[in-house]
This record gives sequence, C-alpha cells and structure tokens, in this order.
Amino acid sequence: MRATRQIGITGVAIHAPSSANARALEESIYAVTQAALHDAGVSIEDIEGIVVAGNDQLDGRAISIMAASGSVGGVDRDILSTPSAAEHAFVLGALRIASGQFKTQLVVAWSPLEVDSVSYALTLANDPYFHRGLPQDELSAHALQASALEAAVPGLRQAAIAVVSKNRRHGASAYPDRRIGPVEEAFIAGGKPLRWPLLDSMVCPPDFGLVAMVLSDAQAIATLDMQDSAWIRGMGWATEPGFLGDRDLSQLPSLRAACEQAYRAADITHPETAFDLAEVADATPYQELLAYEGLGLCRREDWVEHVAKRRARRGEGVPVNLSGGAHCFNPIFCAGLVRIAEAANQVRGRAGAHQLPRPRRALAHAASGPAMHYNTVVVLESAAEPVLQTQAQSARS
Repeated sequence: MRATRQIGITGVAIHAPSSANARALEESIYAVTQAALHDAGVSIEDIEGIVVAGNDQLDGRAISIMAASGSVGGVDRDILSTPSAAEHAFVLGALRIASGQFKTQLVVAWSPLEVDSVSYALTLANDPYFHRGLPQDELSAHALQASALEAAVPGLRQAAIAVVSKNRRHGASAYPDRRIGPVEEAFIAGGKPLRWPLLDSMVCPPDFGLVAMVLSDAQAIATLDMQDSAWIRGMGWATEPGFLGDRDLSQLPSLRAACEQAYRAADITHPETAFDLAEVADATPYQELLAYEGLGLCRREDWVEHVAKRRARRGEGVPVNLSGGAHCFNPIFCAGLVRIAEAANQVRGRAGAHQLPRPRRALAHAASGPAMHYNTVVVLESAAEPVLQTQAQSARS
C-alpha cells in the first residue's frame, strides 16, 4: 500500500507486566492506552477512531471488545475490532486514515493468560475436522515448519541455536527486569524437547502483554504539535492457504507477496542494504531465519554463514530484533504488533536502552497463526516527505 496521505506513528506503549495478576485486564488495557496517548502528547478527545485486536479464545470470554471498549475510550467514539491478529488492527488503522475519513486512530491489542490452557485455546482456530482433533496447536505447527526447514537447509539447527543466543543477548538490554534464559549456545542446545525439533530453550512461554499506538496524518501531527513520528512508507499483507496440508512449510509465499507490496510502495529495490534495523517475527528461531529470506535480507543458502558471522547482531550488518523478539517477551496474540511498535520506537529515537544510534529506516515484520499463516510487512522512516511529492509518486504508480 502506498498512501496518498502521510501517516505517522506518533505514540507507542508496550507493557510487559512482571505479573499477569497485578491488575484486571480492563485496568491493564486502560493503562497501556493512556501511556500511548501520553507518549503522543494528545488526549482521547483528539482521537477520531479506535481499532482494537482481541481474541475471544485467549481472553476466555465472548466478544471481548465489549468488555474493553470503555478502557480504550470507545464509548461514544467510532470503534472497530479485529480478532484475526493484532498487526491487522494496525493495518486497519492506517487504512482508515488513508481513506481520508479520519485524521487520527488509536490501535490497541492485548494477549492475556486467563484461560486454563493457552495451547487448547489456540487449537480452536484450526480446521475442526482434521487438525483440531490431533490436537494441532500453534507450537505443533511451528515444529512441523522447523522440521521442514531442517530437512531443506543443512546445518540449520546450529544456526537456529545461535539466533536464540543473539536474541537473548539483545533482550537482556531491552528488558533488563525480565528473567531471560542463559545465552550460551551449549545450554540452549541441551534443552528439553517440546515438539521436535523445538526445545524448551528455543521458545519463550506465553506472556501477558499489551501494546497501543497512536496513528496520525501529517495535518494532525502539525496541528497537535506531535513530535518524533515514525512515518509509514510502505505496507503489505498476505495469507497462506487455510489448510496446513496444502502448504510447503519450508517456503513462505505470503511473506514474499507482502514484501512486494510494501517495498513497491516504499521504492525499496535492494532490501539487503536499505534498512538500518529490522524487527521480525520469531516465535521460533527457524521463523526468524525464514523471514530473512522472505524479506530479502539473506538467501537461505547463506543463512548458516550469515548467523555464524553475527551479521544480524547489534553492531554488525542489519541488526535483527534488538528488542530480543519473542524469545524474550512473547505475548502470543500481539507479538506481531510489538514488532511494529519496537521498529517505530527505533526510528522515533525512543527505544530506550536498546536504541540504535540515529536509524533512518526500519523494517517491521509480523507473522501469526499456525506456521506463520498471516504475514505483514511495514517500512518505517524517521523523516517526512512533502505531501505533494508523495501524492505525485502515487499518481505515477
């Protein structure tokens, strides 16, 4: 998508509570909403529309948006909900501004731990006749994908272990208050099998987490005097076939399709050198590696060497997941939106302890569902372009 209106991310809040029981879910949603508004320097009265992402299965309640609408400020205000994935709420918010009907949007998502079994809740999203009865939760699908990739790329297991080590090192800076596992590769390699070939040391258990963002067009940013915007230059999204058996799990055509949309809009022709950093989906280390290929950062035949030479670490090449990714903080339902929020904070200069010096352009990738069923790609920049220039480019495309 190339927007004919400039759209910026002007407020971001990511909440990673140490305890899921410290507040009620509605109180936590209110807190993250207010934090995002405060970061943008606006009040709820400045927000023209709200998009929320909530999942009834994980929330353990029917139509969870009804319980959350008051917390996000949705009473007597335009509000829209999506249950598919948190990153889709971001896409909807941006499209609503691009339509010209809104100048500001608030996007809010959460991933609670209130159900008795997160694994069982996730099986409810699967095909009811074949997959659900296995039971086929997301971790099982991720493991099938990891097996397919190990069969396709020699030496990939050691590279996957190194990715976990890299992300934990990054996460120790990004979330110093969180308990992050040992970074030594020997320890990671000795983990207990969960769903082969995945080990318990390769994945992070589900976390309670919330994220909120304020999106605004250029006119609202100027009028409300909002500072430090991350401008959306390109955006794309695509979906894999619904039946897992119809897919080659060692490939990810939906990510390539999403990339083509986003890169075309942002005029990106050489992604391997176009970005200062990337935040990518990494529910497993194998998924991060698969994202390298789909995003054009590294060919699969070079994955092992790329990781061995630490080209995705801070200070080398294009650093990937300076936040530590989902290996350090894993709110399952909104993990994809966290990737976008982290990338936005980097180009806004508000990433805190893991801030990269003066990044100009960041790449965000979100994936969700069994074996990366949904894929979304967003290109963000720190500097705005003249609106007339953006409109002229759109007219020529």
